[in-house]
Amino acid sequence: MEFIKVTKAYDKYIALIELNRPKELNALNLQLMGEVRDALKELDQDDEVRVIIITGNERAFAAGADIKQMAGKTTVDMWKTDQFSTWDQINKTRKPIIAAVSGFALGGGCELAMTCDMIVASETAQFGQPEIKIGVMPGAGGTQRLTKALGKAKAMEMVLTGKFISAEEAEKLGLVNRVVPVELYMTEALKLAKEIASMSPLAVQMAKESVKRSFEVPLEEGLHFERKNFYMLFSSEDQKEGMNAFVEKRKADFKGK
Repeated sequence: MEFIKVTKAYDKYIALIELNRPKELNALNLQLMGEVRDALKELDQDDEVRVIIITGNERAFAAGADIKQMAGKTTVDMWKTDQFSTWDQINKTRKPIIAAVSGFALGGGCELAMTCDMIVASETAQFGQPEIKIGVMPGAGGTQRLTKALGKAKAMEMVLTGKFISAEEAEKLGLVNRVVPVELYMTEALKLAKEIASMSPLAVQMAKESVKRSFEVPLEEGLHFERKNFYMLFSSEDQKEGMNAFVEKRKADFKGK
C-alpha cells in the first residue's frame, strides 16, 4: 500500500484505514481509491475485525479528487477508466464504517465520508461539493447522498454554488454524528467504534443492511426486509448468548456466530 496505511493498533476488533497523501491533502487518485477498495474487501473477510474507521489527518480528510489526473481526459477515457467502480466496494462492505474527519472533506472527500455509515468530525472539519467551480459536478454520489442527508434545498445550494459548510452546521443538518475538539476526533471515533464492536457482529451487520435498505425501497418492502433479518438472527449463537446474558444480568460475550 503506497497511499494508505492499514492498522489494528488500537483494538483487535477495530481496523483503521488512514489516507496517506499529505502533500496533496489526501487527494483521491485512482491508486489510492484502489487501495481503499482492496483494504475494505480484505477487512470485510477478516473475522476478527468488527468495525472499520477511515481517516485522513488533522489538516484534511480528503480535499477532493486528483484533478491533475482527470484534467485532460475525454468522455471515452472516463468511461473506460470507470473510476467510480472502485467505490462500489465501500457500499458493499458489510461491517460498519466510521469516517473520522478533520479539516477538508471536499468533493470526493465529502462523498467518501458520506459513503461511510457514520461521521465523527473535528471542529475544523469543512464539508462541500465544489465540483461546479471547475466545470463539472459530483460523480461519486454527492448529488444523491447529500440530498438524502440534508434535503433538496440545502443540497441544491451546496452543489450549485460549491459552498462549504462547517462541522457545526453539518451536525445541525444531520450529516455528522458528533463534533469534538480537533485533538479528540480520533479518540471519539475509536470510542464509538469500540461501543459498536462490543455488540453482536452478526446483528450489527444485519441492522446496518436494514438501515441502508430503507433508502432504496418503499416502507412496506423495507419492513419485510427488516423482519426477515430479525428472524434470521434467531439462528445465531449470539442471539442465545445475548438474551441469556440479559436474563442472567451479566455482560454478553458475543462471538459472531
